[in-house]
Amino acid sequence: MTSGRLLAIETSCDETAVAVVERGRRIHADVIASQVALHAATGGIVPEVAARAHVRWMIPVLEEACRRAGADGLAGIEAIAVTEGPGLAGSLLVGITLARTLAWLHDLPLVPVNHHEGHLYAAWLLDPDEPEHAEPALPAIGLVVSGGHTFLVRIRDHLDYVRLGGTIDDAAGEAFDKVGRLLGLPYPGGPAIAAAAQSATRRDRRFPRAWLGESDDFSFSGLKTAARRSVAEASGVDPDRGEPDASKLPPDVVAELAWAFQDAVVEVLATKTVRAAQRHGARSIVMGGGVAANQALRDRIAGGAAALGIPLVVPRPGLCTDNAAMIGAAGWRRYLAGVRAGPDLDARPSLRLAA
Repeated sequence: MTSGRLLAIETSCDETAVAVVERGRRIHADVIASQVALHAATGGIVPEVAARAHVRWMIPVLEEACRRAGADGLAGIEAIAVTEGPGLAGSLLVGITLARTLAWLHDLPLVPVNHHEGHLYAAWLLDPDEPEHAEPALPAIGLVVSGGHTFLVRIRDHLDYVRLGGTIDDAAGEAFDKVGRLLGLPYPGGPAIAAAAQSATRRDRRFPRAWLGESDDFSFSGLKTAARRSVAEASGVDPDRGEPDASKLPPDVVAELAWAFQDAVVEVLATKTVRAAQRHGARSIVMGGGVAANQALRDRIAGGAAALGIPLVVPRPGLCTDNAAMIGAAGWRRYLAGVRAGPDLDARPSLRLAA
């Protein structure tokens, strides 16, 4: 009987991550070296800096993951799964180079994984001591919402997706980061805005929603513009003549603006996701990506799903952000399907999940 254990590597952006996952579900090790503090000074990710940090941390993270999994080197590992895209080219290449090398040295199958697919399959994961529970029922609607991507797919079956819609401009996570900066909040903006919004006492401000008719597409650029104008006005600056000055905003106004912005993002994401689930007869909704850690979004979609009589399956917050366990979960399905890569596997920065 095979071990069912995959070693998974994820370096698509700014997290150096290695995991050991059994049969696409049980996590035996999940190690991440985060670069959040490294990029905080610039308020965003610098690709060259991210790639160099991956080189620095790749081997220590690998060794720690093997130690936590109780593995002697790669003993008991059945295959190597690695993110091939989308992502930053330099970052992807660090993980791919390690995966190709390990696969060659240990004569193991090499399984390429789409990063977006990993975010969806994070919903299948179980922590080391977590009791077994049913897998998400298919067909399902999947929402991936992160710093670089926001889109809806119909998951007809394992590895079978139909893209329903996506952002036509900015991703939701990017909008959170930029508005967080406008409000003088720390990077990353998503958790900072969520924390500030919790303390809001006034919740009557309303920012615009870009519904785009009945489509499943999203748009957040207009919302960012509205937030910029509101911050400027609240700080006593003519929005047509000067830049907002967050230092002049009292904490209660920051909290009010943070709540209003978050509410606008959450309402559009939740409404379109639940509407798609109803339209396509989904048996469940799965959600992944860094913004999926937002509790207001989770609560809003869970309520809509409950009204349809279906579950929302969303991983714990630590598995919503980039990690290698999700690559192991998706990689197992691809491994079973016979997907293999050769020693010439290369980065695919613009890889899409579905047409």
